[in-house]
Amino acid sequence: MSNIVAIVGRPNVGKSTLFNRIIEQKKAIMDNVSGVTRDRHYGYGDWTGKYFTVIDTGGYVVGSEDIFEEAIREQVQIAMDEATVVVFVVDCITGLTGLDEDFANVLRRSKKPVVLVANKADTTDKMHAAAEFYALGLGDPYPISAENGNNTGDLMDAIVSHFEDEGVEDPEAGIPRVAILGRPNVGKSSFLNAILGRERSIVTDIAGTTRDAIHTRYSLYGNDFIITDTAGMRRKARVNDNIEFYSTLRSMRALDECDVAIIILDAERGLEAQDMNIIGMAHRAKKGIVLMINKWDLIEKDSKTAPAWEKELRQRLAPIDYAPIVFTSVVDKLRIFKVVEKVKEVYEERRRRIATSQLNDVILPEIEAYPPPAINGKYVKIKYLTQLPTPSPTFVLFCNYPQYIKESYERFLENKFRAHFGFEGVPLTMFFRKK
Repeated sequence: MSNIVAIVGRPNVGKSTLFNRIIEQKKAIMDNVSGVTRDRHYGYGDWTGKYFTVIDTGGYVVGSEDIFEEAIREQVQIAMDEATVVVFVVDCITGLTGLDEDFANVLRRSKKPVVLVANKADTTDKMHAAAEFYALGLGDPYPISAENGNNTGDLMDAIVSHFEDEGVEDPEAGIPRVAILGRPNVGKSSFLNAILGRERSIVTDIAGTTRDAIHTRYSLYGNDFIITDTAGMRRKARVNDNIEFYSTLRSMRALDECDVAIIILDAERGLEAQDMNIIGMAHRAKKGIVLMINKWDLIEKDSKTAPAWEKELRQRLAPIDYAPIVFTSVVDKLRIFKVVEKVKEVYEERRRRIATSQLNDVILPEIEAYPPPAINGKYVKIKYLTQLPTPSPTFVLFCNYPQYIKESYERFLENKFRAHFGFEGVPLTMFFRKK
């Protein structure tokens, strides 16, 4: 059984700060501006031998002019429905508000155990001020400071007292991780919602709607992935506020942690410099890559349009031209599940291991037929090769003059590796060592 803790409350009471404190990582973006968190954000914690999932949520508000208000309320309600225990965060500095009272009524209807947290109680006076929250009728308020950790131990004891078992230490261990990357407003969140068949991420026409990296377990049609929806990545020169800066950092961390990156391009805008930059980052990080061309329904086309697009795309991306390309429309749900199939294939290709005997039997004849060019009268003889036990395919080739192997010949060898063994969507690494 999973132990799940949902952190809820009105905006700017410190929910994300408490979330980060509990999971002991800075995963959620924190800022003094209200409304930073919008989607549900998951993390994992443990206390006194009990393991649990923590959900950070957006601020619950009724009657504001924020266009995200209704969608955030839906996300909060889903988190409460999932939860074993609900942590209701209020603010000792501003005191009891009408929004707190309204939300307390919502919590009473949920029938879930509620732990009331009076945050920002970092002085004795503020701790005494927490007494006014008894008026909510939700039991004893726990005065804490999520920022510096004051009294959070007592709070954690209260939370875990509602768990019936120890829980699972790491429910995501060993599961392939997939990151959805791209520029702002190319359809990343819409794609995630489409393949899940539910509104996991908030979607609007406004670029930058997604801020945190949103993790989701995808277990459909025989697949099992952890998929991360990320904020749109713009060029550094165009990042003009702290929230976007940290959103970009979270996107880059999602890339670092993933096995396969789905990089979404906008068919109307074509391949732009920032797209190439994102693809280059995934290549340098040695991640599997699937290129998804979204909004294909908006392009005037005939039977030759897609092949011509693909040819031009690969020419412009060379030498990073090994990734599968899928033309999709998230709105029409056109080929979106083909993207999932390609992700699975690329993941398996990234894990592929070739026996040393097979490598030498296949590749050495190719090298003998087209040996490296001689340089300064030195003839390079590649005698032996093997694959290393690394997360992405990495090969060591032993030869007499490794310093004379040129990039063009390395590219030739890479093409031969791919021709014989596949490795679609996966960067290959080769090291030349003296023997």
